[in-house]
Amino acid sequence: MFDRNDPRRNAAWQAAQQWRARANQAPRGPLGGLKLILTWLLFGLLLIVGTVLGLFFLLLGWAMLPFVRYRMKKRLEQIRAEQAKDAGGSHHYSETRYREAHYRGDRRPGEHELLEGDYEVRDDERNG
Repeated sequence: MFDRNDPRRNAAWQAAQQWRARANQAPRGPLGGLKLILTWLLFGLLLIVGTVLGLFFLLLGWAMLPFVRYRMKKRLEQIRAEQAKDAGGSHHYSETRYREAHYRGDRRPGEHELLEGDYEVRDDERNG
């Protein structure tokens, strides 16, 4: 008859039996053990090589940090100097000189006010 509590109908029991069958099929003898030892040695060697390479690149990165920081600092100073030159160029000087002359009242008769910028002369169709 059909027994509901039979362990052979349990999925976990069947999986364990399959694992047991596969374990019994593993290669026996001196070559099977030698392959297992060589596999573990190769795996251990790869772990050691990977760790050594990782430590090497870590130390290399740490050693390069001061040089990279120095170069970035110099580049930032260069960018700041270029921005300061662009922002405080001749426009600031001429504007300051104009204000000082205007408020003191000692403008020369021939000196004209100048608006700085880019201008384009267009041919006016109405005048033509």
